[in-house]
Amino acid sequence: MEHTTHNPPTAAAPSVCLVPDTDGSGVTLVELTPETPVKDHNAAMELAKEEARKHMDEFMLMSWYDRDRNIESPANSTETPGDELTGYVYYGINHGAKLKVDIEHGRFVFFFTPVDF
Repeated sequence: MEHTTHNPPTAAAPSVCLVPDTDGSGVTLVELTPETPVKDHNAAMELAKEEARKHMDEFMLMSWYDRDRNIESPANSTETPGDELTGYVYYGINHGAKLKVDIEHGRFVFFFTPVDF
């Protein structure tokens, strides 16, 4: 499996997780490309959680996207019908996500935030 990690950029570098009008600085991007495509969303989520465990002791899944079904969570976080589904990105970043796991070039995307007890 191909595995790429991009650490959060420094102030002088462009953001690796930039969406128009959203500052994704401070978000580590991990891109995973398994040799065998993942079966479905549940398999992708397990793979993403395995990756999150490598970066955080405790974490919470903040938002996600499933291109196969064209579903984002939280549901309807992209407010304008017909717009590209990016609401899950805004939601994740604006709710403290520090890790973005991108599986198969955007087929499945997950945003995680660390949890401190």
